[in-house]
Amino acid sequence: MPSSPSTELETFDNPTPERDYTIRINSPEFTCLCPKTGQPDFATLELEYIPDQQCVELKSFKLYVWSYRDKGEFHEAVTNHILSDLIAVTQPRFMRLTAIFNVRGGVYTTVIAEHKAVNWESSPVVKLP
Repeated sequence: MPSSPSTELETFDNPTPERDYTIRINSPEFTCLCPKTGQPDFATLELEYIPDQQCVELKSFKLYVWSYRDKGEFHEAVTNHILSDLIAVTQPRFMRLTAIFNVRGGVYTTVIAEHKAVNWESSPVVKLP
């Protein structure tokens, strides 16, 4: 059982590829380092995606997120880097990563990055009574 961070993201076959459905993963303990000061930055990562053929395996996602603990990247860069890595392994129909960073110096930062597959169209919103 691995007890160290990893940069490898694993996937598994989507059990229902014929249907659009949303997977939401919340990771409230994300940490990385400020590239200017070396001080820790804390954030909640909210991942939402509509898989195509592959889904991200949760334990590998946890170890992958852990791998950022000692890396220095700006909020904008780290959010887009994580999204790009997830897209590379899952090739989702749609994916959104929201990184909500804790206050630092009186400033809160939220970075939202999205990906939409070229030929994918989202379903219309259904309003229920």
